[in-house]
Amino acid sequence: MASRTSIVRAARQLSSPCSRGFARPAFACRTAAACKQSAPVRPFSVSAAVRAKKYTEDHEWVELADDGKTFTLGVSAYAANALGDVVYVELPQADQAYGAHDTIGSVESVKSASDILTPLPGKVVGVNSLLEEKPATINKSPEGDGWIAKFELEGDKSQVEALMSAEDYKKFTEE
Repeated sequence: MASRTSIVRAARQLSSPCSRGFARPAFACRTAAACKQSAPVRPFSVSAAVRAKKYTEDHEWVELADDGKTFTLGVSAYAANALGDVVYVELPQADQAYGAHDTIGSVESVKSASDILTPLPGKVVGVNSLLEEKPATINKSPEGDGWIAKFELEGDKSQVEALMSAEDYKKFTEE
């Protein structure tokens, strides 16, 4: 008898309005009115400003922070794909100042080695030490977790605008 009751209860749950287009709660619905759910409410706000990456002809990307004073530097997905499996990353030294177009480190893969250049002048305020242990992170997430370093920008942020947009970079790599 107990197993029959369980089967009947399961059949009711599957045929209830909750099973048709609404999120299924963890408990069984007793009435159709209880099943109707409005759009989910987000208890937080999201900034409308989206930080856009800028790219260089040397296949690095730069993302300016909201403060306009710091930027993150990394290798583009195109370059990571062209390099192949990355086996070693030489990171820049913290608190070191670099000029525009200076070599700050290198990326070595099974295919080749490539210098990392900074397109903007700045002082290193942080490095991605994860890359020392797991250099392949550049292959898995080159424009995300595979960032190289964070810099404090020297000069004004108009230098960033001189770099290529994502659309321009895509056209550049297709040539």
